[in-house]
Amino acid sequence: ASLQQNKLYTVPTEMQFLASTEDKDLTEEKEVASDAVSDLKKEEEYKTNIWKGFLISIPYAASIGGTATLTGTAPNLILLGQLKSYFPECDVVNFGSWFMFAFPLMLIFLLLGWLWISILYGGINLRGWRTKKSNIRVDAEARAREVIKEDYQKLGPTKFAEQAIFFLFCMFAIMLFSRDPKFIPGWASLFAPGFISDAVTGIAIVIVLFFFPSQKPSFKWWFDLKAPNTETQPLLTWRKAQETVPWNIILLLGGGFAMAKGCEESGLSVWIGGRLHPLEGVPPPVAVILITIVIALFTEFASNTATIIIFLPVLAELAIRLKVNPLYLMIPGTIGCSYAFMLPVSTPPNSIAFSSGHLMVKDMARTGLLMNLMGVLLLSLAMNTWAKSIFQLGTFPAWANIHAENATSLLTAVENVTLSAL
Repeated sequence: ASLQQNKLYTVPTEMQFLASTEDKDLTEEKEVASDAVSDLKKEEEYKTNIWKGFLISIPYAASIGGTATLTGTAPNLILLGQLKSYFPECDVVNFGSWFMFAFPLMLIFLLLGWLWISILYGGINLRGWRTKKSNIRVDAEARAREVIKEDYQKLGPTKFAEQAIFFLFCMFAIMLFSRDPKFIPGWASLFAPGFISDAVTGIAIVIVLFFFPSQKPSFKWWFDLKAPNTETQPLLTWRKAQETVPWNIILLLGGGFAMAKGCEESGLSVWIGGRLHPLEGVPPPVAVILITIVIALFTEFASNTATIIIFLPVLAELAIRLKVNPLYLMIPGTIGCSYAFMLPVSTPPNSIAFSSGHLMVKDMARTGLLMNLMGVLLLSLAMNTWAKSIFQLGTFPAWANIHAENATSLLTAVENVTLSAL
């Protein structure tokens, strides 16, 4: 009665139930919509991070992988050329010995670098091993697999020219490794000492490329004299070699060798080495770490080629003053030039990846800082473990002693000339 007097009417319980159900449905729809929006944001962020990880891993892998062989980077070739200029009797460094030293180092560094980049950019989520992937990510990964599978099928079967190149490349690698493996006599022992070098193997394979056919030859004319004798295109033509060979790199390397020889003949490298008295009391393992750090930081702002041309003569003279094997300082200096990961201007691969527009300087800096530290520590570990047995780093070699005597006489002559001028 009181409700009717106040003009309030009772609502049936069925109506109340339906109203509450509608409110719950609206609330659930809002929650689902908000969850979908948050999932989209998370997937966009994940996609951006993965894309950054892919981009930044390409130049890093190029820089690390190039250290595995003597022909992988320009600093490695400059090291080999300057060793022949400074220490003509040094025959320890060749393609096989360098590969045995640098390949394990490259594998370890690549593995640690992959772990670091995967953790930093979300490829490996340490807290989400048990979390279920969202439907958006599952669909995206399925589409990516389909695209990769489709592109792989478009490649078609392997062509004759590709098979021939693969065979010749394998022959090139086998001949390089077996030329003088040090632990057993190589095929170079069949010739006079010093007559065969790694360059002979490369030139031999290139000559074969100039006359080896790019299409499977037909031998019908051996049995049928009337069969047409068609001309076949070789795997490599001189016009193609002129267009694709990086002649500017060859001139750059030649200029580096000329500059290094000028520093040696003028006595500049001896003079610089004579001013490094504070480093003479430093233990060699500590010197390796310091040299790698200094060169890795220097090459962040300068060209790898210019850096190694400047530092190698100085390192050679410093090693002679420390009475250690010159390779013990020159090899870390050479590889340290390739460990430049922090800035876009450090290496051409870094610049190419940065020019895509998806990376910022802070991305490369925070990723490259730990990469540089890992490179320095791993290189120091390699130089003080398996490199000692490969390059006989525990002794001061006779070929370095001869150069030390020449350098001492040259330094004395330079000092006499300086005093007489004064």
